Amino acid sequence: MKIGFIGLGIMGKPMAANLIKAGHELVVSTHNKAAASELAELGASTAGTPREIAAQVELLITMLPNSPQVRDVALGPDRI
Repeated sequence: MKIGFIGLGIMGKPMAANLIKAGHELVVSTHNKAAASELAELGASTAGTPREIAAQVELLITMLPNSPQVRDVALGPDRI
């Protein structure tokens, strides 16, 4: 399955890595450039905006810390 993953922090990055290791295709956000680079080395694709991620995937997972970040992803400019 092709999965989008937004939120590559302390919890999100290991979860995303496990999805790749389980054989899923992953598209991740480039917001956290270091984490996105690490996941790209494991085989993930990257995209600049949530809209770009959503356009490429069957399932979208967010692992965000709080309501303001969720609002930013869901309602912000050039968002899903």
